[in-house]
Amino acid sequence: MATTFAKKQTPGKSAAAAPAGPVPITQDAPRRRRRPVVVGAGLALAAAGALVAVWQVNEAGNRVSVIALAHDVRAGETVEKSDLVPAQVAPDPALDPVPVSRSGDIVGKTAVADLPQGTLVTDASVRAGSTVARGRDTVGILAKPGQLPGQGLRTGDTVSLVHTPQEDESSRSASKTPDSIDAKVAGVSAPDANGAIVIDVAVSGTDSAALATWSARGAVTILLKADG
Repeated sequence: MATTFAKKQTPGKSAAAAPAGPVPITQDAPRRRRRPVVVGAGLALAAAGALVAVWQVNEAGNRVSVIALAHDVRAGETVEKSDLVPAQVAPDPALDPVPVSRSGDIVGKTAVADLPQGTLVTDASVRAGSTVARGRDTVGILAKPGQLPGQGLRTGDTVSLVHTPQEDESSRSASKTPDSIDAKVAGVSAPDANGAIVIDVAVSGTDSAALATWSARGAVTILLKADG
């Protein structure tokens, strides 16, 4: 009678052939290598960014406060305090703007040329006294609405001052041409509560006395002459 023996399975071999569950990742897993070129480029960019930041801080610290124009000022006009505004600029040897601390030296002076809004003010931008009135007499005229153009007058405008006496029309000849004096506007005040404005005009010495008399009587009408 033959005897049959059952073949025993080895537990160790069976477990090795069929592992159960996911294999855990250990600290011994391989890591990626960083390329030296990429690392160097990153360090270079970081250094460049730091240099730019330092430059910007230095530039901001080196800026100075100077005077600029808040709006346009025409040649011959007097510079008022409201015409000026502070501006921050970096020092430049090619420029010579007036610092804010010297604003008082500019207010009250006359613009020697048209100064657009935003222009940096220099000592050469202005001069003491009115260039329009140089060599002429200055007469002030208190002009009410109706005695001057509605569009307004500005320093440097060429005007004709017409004598308009307040007398009975019947006592004058209708054919008589009214007396007039050519002049330059040397200054314009702000209107008062009644809308009246003082217009300073520059005239020749031979006309100033007559004009002063007309002005005192309120017998002057100001005409703005056409350009050219």
